[in-house]
This record gives sequence, C-alpha cells and structure tokens, in this order.
Amino acid sequence: MNFPKSQIGRTTDARLNHNFPRLLLIMSAVALLLTVTSYAQTTEVRVNQVGYTLKEPKRAYLMTTAPATGTAFRVVNSNGTTTFGPAPIGKNLGTWGSFTVFALDFDSLSTAGVYKVTVSGGGSATSPNFKIDTGENVFGNALSHKLFFYQTERDGPNFIPNVLRTAAAHLHDEHAKVFFTPAFDANDGFAGNLKPVGTVIDASGGWFDAGDYLKFVETHSYVVSLMLIGVRDFPNQLGAGSRTSNFTDEARFGLDWLQKMWHDNTKTLYYQVGIGGGNNTTLSDHDLWRLPQVDDSSGGTDPQFRFIRNRPVFINTAGGAGAKISPNIAGRLAASFAQCFQVFKYIDKNYADTCLRSAEHVFDLANTNPKGNLLTAGPFGFYPETEWRDDLELGATELYFALADGNLPSGLAHTDPMFYLKAAAHWAHAFITGPNDATDTLNLFDVSGLAHFELHRAITKAGNPSGLEVSQQALVSDLEKQLNTAISQNKTDPFGFAFPWTVSDTASHGAGLSVMASELKFLNGSFAPQASRWLGNILGANAWGSSLSIGDGAVFPDCTQHQIANLVGSLNGTPPLLLGAVVEGPNNSGTTGLLDGMRTCDATSRFSPFDGNGSVLVDNVQSFNTVEPAIDLTASSILALAWQIATPSPVP
Repeated sequence: MNFPKSQIGRTTDARLNHNFPRLLLIMSAVALLLTVTSYAQTTEVRVNQVGYTLKEPKRAYLMTTAPATGTAFRVVNSNGTTTFGPAPIGKNLGTWGSFTVFALDFDSLSTAGVYKVTVSGGGSATSPNFKIDTGENVFGNALSHKLFFYQTERDGPNFIPNVLRTAAAHLHDEHAKVFFTPAFDANDGFAGNLKPVGTVIDASGGWFDAGDYLKFVETHSYVVSLMLIGVRDFPNQLGAGSRTSNFTDEARFGLDWLQKMWHDNTKTLYYQVGIGGGNNTTLSDHDLWRLPQVDDSSGGTDPQFRFIRNRPVFINTAGGAGAKISPNIAGRLAASFAQCFQVFKYIDKNYADTCLRSAEHVFDLANTNPKGNLLTAGPFGFYPETEWRDDLELGATELYFALADGNLPSGLAHTDPMFYLKAAAHWAHAFITGPNDATDTLNLFDVSGLAHFELHRAITKAGNPSGLEVSQQALVSDLEKQLNTAISQNKTDPFGFAFPWTVSDTASHGAGLSVMASELKFLNGSFAPQASRWLGNILGANAWGSSLSIGDGAVFPDCTQHQIANLVGSLNGTPPLLLGAVVEGPNNSGTTGLLDGMRTCDATSRFSPFDGNGSVLVDNVQSFNTVEPAIDLTASSILALAWQIATPSPVP
C-alpha cells in the first residue's frame, strides 16, 4: 500500500522510540539468520526428466555446494526399491556458479520402469521421476506433444479445436493486399507508409510463427522440410505407421500455405504476412496482446488497427514475376516442394506433381550471387540469416531424390537426377570451403548438418558416381568438424552441453546437435553417446533442472511469452498447457516489456538460484529471448526424438 511520505516518517519515528530495545534484539536475530542462510548448503540432482532408453548410457548430475566426501547415490524404482547402488558419485565435472557438479552414471540399469535418483551423505537430494524403457515408451508422448503444438499454431479457417483453440483466426488473410517491403527504422518499425503493389492474394492458413501471429516463408520452409524428412524416413514414428504422431497432414497444411505464397503460374514469391513493428500511425502485431480470433474486427474502424484487421503481404524484394529469389529461401523452399513429391506421389499424385514443378522453378530462380542482407523477414533483424549455400545443397539433394525414383510429371525443366546431384555436390563444396563452415550447427540459420547427411545418402543411391565436387568422406569430415567444435564447447560445460548457454536458441541447437550426432552414429558409429546426452540436456539435465519443452518432464517454464498459452493456458505447470512447444532457452539475460492484456507471470525465482557461468533462465512472460516458443525452435526436436525411438535406423 502507498502512504504519504510524511506519514511514513512520523509513524516510523514513534515506533522506533517506543520499541528500541526490542528492535535491537530483532535486528540481532535477523543478522544471525542471514549469516546462517549465507552458509546454507544446497544439493540438487539433475536428470533427463523424460527418460533414458534401455541400452543407452545413463547419466544424471549432482550439483552441490556441500563437501562431496562420503556422498553416495542410488536409483530407486516406483516401489522404493533400490535397483542401482548405493554407489559413490563419479568424477568432478567442474563448477557452475557456486556449485560443484559431479557425474552420476548408472549405465548398467536396463530394466524398464519409473525411477528417481537419490543422493545422501555430504548433502541429500532426490530427482524428479523418469522412465527407462524402449524409445517409443520413453519419447512417444513427447513426440505427440510436438504435433499438438503445431496444430495449436494453425492459422486460418482450418484450425483444429482443442483446449487452447476455440475459433478460426485471420480470415481476412483470404483476400490480403500485397505491398512492397518498406524501409525500417532503428526500432524495426517501418518508415513512411506502406506502398501497395495492386495485387490481392489468398494468404490464409499456415502456422503462427511464434508467440506472435506473424507468418514467414523463411521459417515455414525450414519446418516443413524437417517434417517431411521425418515422415519419409521415420514412417512408424512420424508417418502413417504412428497412431499418435502422424505428421503427414500437418506437413501438408504447411505445404498448402507455402504454395499460396509461391505463385507458380507467374513465378512470384510472397514471403511474409503481417508486420512486427509499426510506426506512429499504425499498430503492429507486436503492439497488442490478444487471442488471434479477435484481429479481424480489432479496433473497429480505427485506422491505427488497419494492419491488424487486414494484414499486409510482402512481395519478394527482388520484384514480381520471374524475379530472382534469395538463395536461402530458394533452397529451403525447393527442398520442401521436392520432399512433397517424395511423400505424396503415392497419396495424391496431382498434388505431388504440382509441388515438383514448383520445386524446379524455385531452384532455377535462386540468386547465386546475393549482395547485402539475405531476404528473411521484414525487418531482417527478426531472422538475420547469413549463410545460404547449405540451403541450395539441401534443395538440390531433395530434387535429386525426387527425380531418382521416376514417375515424373510432364513439363519439368530437368528430368535427369544427376543434374541435381552435381548441383548439390557443388553447393556442398562451396559451403565447406566458404566463410561460415563449422561456425554453427543444425538450426534455422544453418541446415548443413542435415544437407550433408542427405547428400551422403543421395551419393550412395546414385552408386557413388565419379566427377562430383565433394566426396562422401568430405561430407562426413565436415559433419565431424562441426561436432568436434561442439565437443570443445562440451568440455567447458559441467553438464556436457555442446552449445553455449549464453547464446540465443540454446534449446533448438541442443536438439539439432542431437540429430547430427544420430546421423554420424548411423554413418560411421561415432558420437553415439552424445545423441541422447545432448537431447537430455534440453529435457532437464541442466543447471536449472528444467525441461525446455513444455509438458515434457516434471519441470518446465510456466510463464512463456506466447499469447494463446498466456491468455487461455495455465500459469503454474498444470493443464491446459501448450504441450510440445520448445522455448528459446537459457541466455545471457532476459528481456522485459509489458503489454496491456498480458497476464503477468514471473516464475523466475524457481530458476534464478541456479543461474551461473554468465547464463540465466528467466521464466517471465515478458522475456521473449528465454521463454518464447516458435515453430522453428521446435522443429529439430521432432527429428531428434524420432532418431531416439527408431530401431535401428531410419528407412534407407
């Protein structure tokens, strides 16, 4: 309660004079309590909260500020029976803030069940429950949660009703006006007025990009490509063989929107729906906090809301019909359409044929000598991608696969699969010898970790022909080079995570690293333990003891920066939840910014005691750079989980 300052002064002075002796005693007691508290010792156990497969290495982590001498651990089952140990704790893995971290290895435990790790001795602690079982029994629910997340992100009339979604949204996108890309100011708002092209298109459908309601070809094409590879290569986990996580229809939903944004008859690309930064005359998507279904009537006739009610579509910055396409988008979009042909040619041949024609046309229009910023989003700062050779490698490889199996439609510009295999090898070589080789790992901004693996398999399918600009060994070596860099980072982190916790998109990188490790395990048997360990890092085996995937594990962020989850979901970890959504993850700091209508929620105090080594996990609805989920952040975990479930490997 707020009192006038004069009243506070008078009241306080009177109480001080009357109760001074008692106050001295209280102050002494408080000082003693603070002294004791400052020396309080803390012990925690961190595990992969989803679980471990039967035969994989199994590691938990002890974090303690207490002396470790005499400390032992055991693993107990759901009946309280000790099934492993007591055993001494393992090696000292290093420090995290004021904690020392020790390994707790229980590799030999291979009986299916539900367990927890308990520690006693120098300190005592108990982990959350976790499973040990087959890959399907451990990770199956997490994979179905990913499908729920994408279904919840659906925009347009074909939404799927669930506990978080009760109405269609952005129906005005069905007749959206097209505009030229505006200039943007230093705050990512657009300068001046939007200039119309004079075209109206149907831009309805697609997924909300993140916690906001924007839609980008940049992120959609990445997500669709990873989904379709999963449906193709893991049919029992992600395709028709799965009862709970068949992504076929969801991938087609994403493809349908990409086909709306690429007009093949005029060879015209549209790359974005909506604006994230407005100006002093109009509001943008990021200026409001609301459910998506209110946008079509938002603000009545108020002109400030005009681009909320009727969202603009932006045309390719290079121009309209037949204009060159930024190579990053061209590569991934071509890959998505080529994979569409691979997956749907036996389900819907006409649809598949349309996709393949689009794939070839998009690839042929790639600008292979880009200048300045790549086209990603308006403004570029939303998705500042700098590498593109890997995207063209992926696009050409998927076009090779599409053509190699025959049953092709008429009217293709290229029908010889070797045309695309040679192109893929060329762009792989260009990437490996280029400026960004081994500077990143699989995520939205670098798909070489997937493209190299796909190209390796394509070369095998082609019979390892001579004359290619890159060899299979060079591809493997470059994958190993990327992961060896990750291993170097791994060695600096007591939890063995291979990406800095202080850099954005930690969770997405963790899943991408797991995918790459699984690929190399498949190709030559290397990096086998890392595939599950790095996935485990983002599922709770980290300093904060938090899964970074909502609903997967016992502890996860409660206060995500996601409008639907914030306005309709719970704020305490109980249902309803935005299941399966992968958040940004720990970072070097959090962000702030409160909007009208936002349900304030800050659960950061759960995690702040474990912030350390320059990184924090800010569980606050305002902190987009730690707890906002997004479609691209979640995509790599789909493949990471499928690799863990599939036995022994994907479909060749």
